[in-house]
Amino acid sequence: MHIGHKVDTKYYMMDDTRKVELQSISVEKHLGVFTTDSLKPSLQCQKAAAKARSVLGMVRRNFRKLNANGFLLVYKSYIRPHLEYCVHAWSPYHEKDIQCLESVQRAATKSVPSLRKLSYEDRLNRLGLTTLYQ
Repeated sequence: MHIGHKVDTKYYMMDDTRKVELQSISVEKHLGVFTTDSLKPSLQCQKAAAKARSVLGMVRRNFRKLNANGFLLVYKSYIRPHLEYCVHAWSPYHEKDIQCLESVQRAATKSVPSLRKLSYEDRLNRLGLTTLYQ
């Protein structure tokens, strides 16, 4: 992986008596965190949001009507960990990345029927949750 420049540099390694060119990649996944050659967390945010949305869909299929306490238990156990996994390593700083993650929480809080018509901030206050970028 080339980090910091766009020069097409080729790297080689000696294997016994022959020179072997090393493969060049632009994305690497290690311990569940995607690292790109630009070092921006956008891909990680997209992947984390997609996984959390997938789990949210499974929760919605299996739990038709959740009260606030049941929702909090399910949300904090199954959905939010996907959004916060290893956030110290890839901490999103672009507004679009923050909104990508926040949209999952926004959709998840609408799963509680009694809170569905409230604004996002009111739903968070009633549930005792914080936004993801605090």
